[in-house]
Amino acid sequence: MDPAVIAILGISVGIIVPISIFILLYFEAKDKNKTILEISKNIDDPAKVEDLLSMLDERKKEPIDYRRGGLITLFVGVGIYLLGVWAMGQFFEGVGLLVGAIGIGTMLAGYMYPNTSEEITNAVDEYEKR
Repeated sequence: MDPAVIAILGISVGIIVPISIFILLYFEAKDKNKTILEISKNIDDPAKVEDLLSMLDERKKEPIDYRRGGLITLFVGVGIYLLGVWAMGQFFEGVGLLVGAIGIGTMLAGYMYPNTSEEITNAVDEYEKR
């Protein structure tokens, strides 16, 4: 195959894939909104409509667990560091140490700031005992 054709195909795939995903997500959200509208027309109680909307809400209700994210980031840093030690060189060792330090900082933030309602309640109870 001609190298120019390969280059043109590579560039066009890089453009077509994001545009097609955007169009797919648009039609998916459009259908969801139509469904919610049809269901809400048949419901008379406003509380039930709010319950329906809260069920369909895709946002996370739980707070972010920084301890879990920090642990994952820490081990990604360790992996990059080991890759630098054994295969890629000193640059990757430095990058691995940087990513590992970010992971440690994120874990410490998770331990310093409670994120679940139970942890917050326990922290308030301990403070009130003092």
